Amino acid sequence: MLSIVVICIFIALIVLLGVIVMEKNQIAEYKNKPVKITGDFTYTAHTGCMDTKENSLESIEIGAEYGANIVEFDVRYMNGVPVLSHDEPRGGEVTLKEAFLKVKEYENLKVNVDMKSVEYAETVKAIAKETGVTERIFFTGIEEKDVEVIKKNCEGIEYYLNVDVVKPKKQNAEYIQSLVEKVESVGAVGINMNKDNATQEIVDAFHKKGLLVSIWTVSQEGDIYEILSLGPDNITTRRPDKLREALKEINYIN
Repeated sequence: MLSIVVICIFIALIVLLGVIVMEKNQIAEYKNKPVKITGDFTYTAHTGCMDTKENSLESIEIGAEYGANIVEFDVRYMNGVPVLSHDEPRGGEVTLKEAFLKVKEYENLKVNVDMKSVEYAETVKAIAKETGVTERIFFTGIEEKDVEVIKKNCEGIEYYLNVDVVKPKKQNAEYIQSLVEKVESVGAVGINMNKDNATQEIVDAFHKKGLLVSIWTVSQEGDIYEILSLGPDNITTRRPDKLREALKEINYIN
């Protein structure tokens, strides 16, 4: 019985080693592959980056310190007051005003406000104006059903459309064109999408129409190099340190 266990452990280790070697080889290939990244490329520190507490002031600080152009946090409402929270707030959360004031401490730092609810969206705009960060914010988490509220109550604030791409169709030209048209029709600046759905075909189609592509949440080293190779406009990551290092390693082309 013991020998069987030892054999199973040995096989598992061999498989793990093979996976590690394969990933290292893939990373080496991506490093050598010419990557076309625009001068406006940004990377966003996801809330809770570098193992900080999610939706905390510390997360904002650490994201900025690791060189992220943008920090991201979630917004919900507690008795109509915007607070930083992914789920329904229970009290004690950081207020949006506190978060915006923290952002203001860092010159040129922008904010991806992930709107978990748009019920009191006008208060987000009002607090941004009060704290002087209106020009630094944009929205994600916006679905088609939310667009009219955002247009009405948050005029002038840009937003990405969140789209759940149908995986079997993510390389289908006709389907991709329908996504482009959907994003164009609602007045969004681009598409915000999961890394597992990202393809070169999608990035190219959106860029052809002058629309942006933001990809989340890309945190593993292999995934970072793979997504960078697609040439998106933004990558959201929990590991801004790894992304920063990858940007130093890749082979840029104009």
